[in-house]
Amino acid sequence: MTVPREIIDRQVAAYNHRDLEEFVACYALDAKVVQPDGSLLASGHDEIRARYGELFDLSPDLRAEIRNRIEVGSVVIDEEYVTGFLLPGMPTEIHAAVVYRVANDLIQDAHLFG
Repeated sequence: MTVPREIIDRQVAAYNHRDLEEFVACYALDAKVVQPDGSLLASGHDEIRARYGELFDLSPDLRAEIRNRIEVGSVVIDEEYVTGFLLPGMPTEIHAAVVYRVANDLIQDAHLFG
């Protein structure tokens, strides 16, 4: 069994390489990505692939740096600093906290704050 931080590290590496299939593979089939206001950004592999596929396609210099991490059981909380983020109406640099819940070696949900 993999420890939760290893799953998150794999997901961050895929994000930084803009490897969409590896990124999606880190998530459970019914995983949810939740925005700061509590609304869903994406639910399930198809929506995660669509949302992040657009970001990866438009952002050739995309990079997430993990500045701090807290691990408590199946929960990993990362302070992330993202650069090269290119989506219309969004800033190019983002400072955020992401709360991941991992079970069965997959991300079950990710809550974005920032």
